[in-house]
Amino acid sequence: MLHTQVQNISVSQAKTANKRYQLVYAEDDIVSSLELLKILYRCNSLHRWTLLIAPDNIPSKALLDNSSIDSSKLLVLRQRHLINLEYVINSALCKGNFAAVITWTDIVSEQQLSQFKLIDSDTEVFCFTRTSGHEVSVVAH
Repeated sequence: MLHTQVQNISVSQAKTANKRYQLVYAEDDIVSSLELLKILYRCNSLHRWTLLIAPDNIPSKALLDNSSIDSSKLLVLRQRHLINLEYVINSALCKGNFAAVITWTDIVSEQQLSQFKLIDSDTEVFCFTRTSGHEVSVVAH
């Protein structure tokens, strides 16, 4: 049985505000792809863009179509094409046009995530990371 784990992390950005982002733990590319499809499907119903800052192993357009995910609402930026990652993510968070920003910890570290402008944004942030398969998270689903 395939299983993924999500850990909610609360990051203090100011004295009065906390914002949550989610680390998505996956053992391999197959589990990552399945969890990514679940997140994309959920975000697709919000009628806003989804920003996917990704390595090269992302689902194909055919797989997205078969999963009832509208790829016209998905903006995919490959890691190798980014010059200023911080600017891109902060712009997505501040503009209000995005339902979610999805990335990987080999692209964005947890420390970088804590520095983004998450306070006044209703954009969800998901960050995929690899596990050894035996780690336990705070919240599992």
